[in-house]
Amino acid sequence: MKKTILALLLLAGTASFAQNITGGIKAGANISNFTGGNFDAVKKKALVGFHAGGYLNFALGGVSIQPELLVSTAGAKFEDIDDKVTLTYISVPVMVKFKSAGGFYIEAGPQVGFKISEDTKNETIDHFAKDLDLAVGAGLGFESKAGLGIGARYMAGLSKVGDFDSGSIDPDFKNSVIQVGLSFRLGK
Repeated sequence: MKKTILALLLLAGTASFAQNITGGIKAGANISNFTGGNFDAVKKKALVGFHAGGYLNFALGGVSIQPELLVSTAGAKFEDIDDKVTLTYISVPVMVKFKSAGGFYIEAGPQVGFKISEDTKNETIDHFAKDLDLAVGAGLGFESKAGLGIGARYMAGLSKVGDFDSGSIDPDFKNSVIQVGLSFRLGK
């Protein structure tokens, strides 16, 4: 009898938790640059790219955990040598979100990125970036009751990006990305 009651309570708890799981899609612009390292020999500036993918949101009252799966670009432009580096990652951020009753939220959490491509005109560097990128991010935004959202997030790189030896550039630099985008919640 006790096992039956325990099983029913567990089932009811799981069913009520499942009602607090939502998912959706998101996409937007990335404004990226490299921070750190020694770029004295070249003048670098921000590169505009994109991010797109989906997310799940596990809500527990005003707090939720939101893992995402995104295709996301990073990189920089180099003015003096008319070159740019575009790195494309499969990114997996896991954000902890604090949402107000009015729909506004703040978020923070870690991200791991797996490089899927790199594009550079510089033929002297074989392998520009490492295959793994670690970052931490924070952001804010608004999500309407209908599920349409707008948000901004800053992702600060934690791991060294460069995977080359060069006399003019120190490969010990990190990704720095500002993301601005729209999201749409699917389901309730």
